[in-house]
Amino acid sequence: MNGRVFTRLLARSFFLAAALFFAPLKAAEDPALFQEIGEMQASLTSITGLRFKHPVPYSVINKEQLRRYLEDRVKPHELRAEELTLKMLGMLPQDFDLRQTAVDLVTEQAAAFYDYNKKKLFLLSAGGGSDDRIALVHELAHALADQHFHLAKYIHEGLRSDDGSTARLAVMEGQASWLMTAYLARLTGGPLAVPDTVIERMTRSIEESAAQYPVFAKAPPYIRASLIFPYTAGMAFQNALYGKIGQQSFTDVFTHPPASTQQIIHPARYLAHADPKNPSPPRISPSHDFRKLAQGSLGELDYRVLLSQYTSQEDGNRVAAHLVGSSYLLLEHKQAKYPVLAFASTWDSEDTARQYLDLYRRVMKGKWKTYDVRSESPTRLEGLGDSGRFELWIDGTTVNHLEGLH
Repeated sequence: MNGRVFTRLLARSFFLAAALFFAPLKAAEDPALFQEIGEMQASLTSITGLRFKHPVPYSVINKEQLRRYLEDRVKPHELRAEELTLKMLGMLPQDFDLRQTAVDLVTEQAAAFYDYNKKKLFLLSAGGGSDDRIALVHELAHALADQHFHLAKYIHEGLRSDDGSTARLAVMEGQASWLMTAYLARLTGGPLAVPDTVIERMTRSIEESAAQYPVFAKAPPYIRASLIFPYTAGMAFQNALYGKIGQQSFTDVFTHPPASTQQIIHPARYLAHADPKNPSPPRISPSHDFRKLAQGSLGELDYRVLLSQYTSQEDGNRVAAHLVGSSYLLLEHKQAKYPVLAFASTWDSEDTARQYLDLYRRVMKGKWKTYDVRSESPTRLEGLGDSGRFELWIDGTTVNHLEGLH
């Protein structure tokens, strides 16, 4: 299953877990920082109950080496389907370069990263500041999780579902961010439990720090939300689970991964095992004229951003919370080479399905220059958009979309 979620793209293509939004480490200029690794590891073990099985190797690299490292791991043609899907959904502008932006974002912001293919921690040599220890603890938390739960396998298994893989990234980055916060609390003599007020303060700090980076600040809303979500929502998710089940939460999120971003946003749904029920995308006829470019799932995070971008955050978040499941299929005409996007979303009631359809009308008006309605009823909508003809219809609690028809 080919995916199109930006955070999953980073994990799949770059195969690293980066500590973003913190000042670059001054490791090369301050070798004493390395001498603190043992104390950091002991503290992480005390908090989680998990022991480091072996030392974590590390190296120091500079920004240019990091850029080359990233560019070597993804080729432009590999992202065509992901980029096209996002553009047809209205998540990205038509002239947006997804690969270049991904490389630029990580190069701009990374303070350190753990490569769970090479089992090695990399530290950025430029810069310096009070955040050095924070970023290093974050990456050591990734190394600890990898030694117990094999992060490469964890991510690979998550690729079966776009939305599920984003949820798994939220587990990884959220737990590392939570442990980083708990570590700092221990240093200052505070309690191990992290109060909600501290989580909220850390979330604001991450969002404010990210906004100071030029590439991030200029990125479309979907890119910004997708990049921050694993850190902020993932940290709140880990905090909620720790409050319910304590140390066991550090293991459960890996042995029983969340199935959706909805479970990350609403931890009670994870604890209740309320998994998404994804409908099949509508069929296009004649199907033999088309080949599949990509298919996958959409989750509450996707619908939050999509609807909020073209309506309001209040309406987008409110309706997206009622999503039951969604999936998409990107097709290409074999001869004419034009793309068609088929996707479907199921909602928790017929009323919510109609509310979603009403909001999506505004999405189409916003994402296209051409929006010409040819036929309209309370449950069906047909017309012409920038990518071609579109058909939308409600079947019970499911809303079906075909966009790009010729």
